[in-house]
Amino acid sequence: MASRNLPILLFFFFTLFSMVLGQEGVGDLGKYPVVVSTWPFVEAVRAAWRAVDKGFSAVDAVVEGCSACEELRCDGTVGPGGSPDENGETTIDALLMNGVTMEVGAVAAMRFVKDGMKAARLVMEHTKHTLLVGEKASVFAISMGLPGPNNLSSSESLEKWTKWKENHCQPNFRKNVKPVDGCGPYKPEDCSGHNEEAFSGANVTEFLQSRSCLVGPHNHDTISMAVIDKMGHVAVGTSTNGATFKIPGRVGDGPIAGSSAYADAEVGACGATGDGDIMMRFLPCYQVVESMRQGMEPKLAAKDAIARIARKFPDFVGAVFAINKDGVHAGACHGWTFQYSVRSPEMDDVKVFTVHP
Repeated sequence: MASRNLPILLFFFFTLFSMVLGQEGVGDLGKYPVVVSTWPFVEAVRAAWRAVDKGFSAVDAVVEGCSACEELRCDGTVGPGGSPDENGETTIDALLMNGVTMEVGAVAAMRFVKDGMKAARLVMEHTKHTLLVGEKASVFAISMGLPGPNNLSSSESLEKWTKWKENHCQPNFRKNVKPVDGCGPYKPEDCSGHNEEAFSGANVTEFLQSRSCLVGPHNHDTISMAVIDKMGHVAVGTSTNGATFKIPGRVGDGPIAGSSAYADAEVGACGATGDGDIMMRFLPCYQVVESMRQGMEPKLAAKDAIARIARKFPDFVGAVFAINKDGVHAGACHGWTFQYSVRSPEMDDVKVFTVHP
């Protein structure tokens, strides 16, 4: 009896062995690793790819990629030396999220320390907190070994600030105020009895046009990066020096988990860029990941998240990219043409994708 069953048993084990080999082969053909980043920040993506392709973790690769962008001062809006606030100072916002453990580390309005992404990692790995802010974030980062204190301004940022001051500090992010002189101090404007005039179509248009001058790819921008490593683990990170001529103390969406970026290794990841003061009210990246969790394709999930914001703020400027756990990616935008960069195993180098509103 046993001898008669032997061919069947051999066939069964051969089939099972073939299936195992086939599954390994799929991995080798490779949807992983993958690196995705906002904008044509090609060198940053290359830095992340070199790390993840060598077998480093998704977290390591995100730190490498975003740190490279900080060092290169991508578009003048990432890292030290760009985007002065009303006082002419540059500060750093950064976030790191591990999509396997759901741990997050972030710093906001950080002064005197240029390494935003490395500081965010220190918060994630060496504290039980999620977010540290301001000068105390700098003290923590320096105490943990990062170089500082350093002046984060540059000749370019100071020149930009000087010209802005000469233009009576216009445009700026204040509203419903009037300055004592051209650059303040400011006092609240008495709008009592003038509500109709205050919210007339002309005034709303003027406000939105003024805001659009302040929000664009070269004066208000973020690197947001997602990496899936060879193990299928997912991490995301963001870094920015914020909005040009922001009110000192302002924190945008860069260090806010779920807004500028979000990752869940069971689902995928998202990165965002644009008018963070508007976008952070909607947590678009959390929305993207949750939509994909419910079965929505990355393209539809990205479009849906952007549409939710546009319905309430039709003149906002922003974009997101989405990538699911299988490496399928897409982008969506509103108010500008958006580009995002990708490196995956089938590519010889980084490829830039363009998305139109």
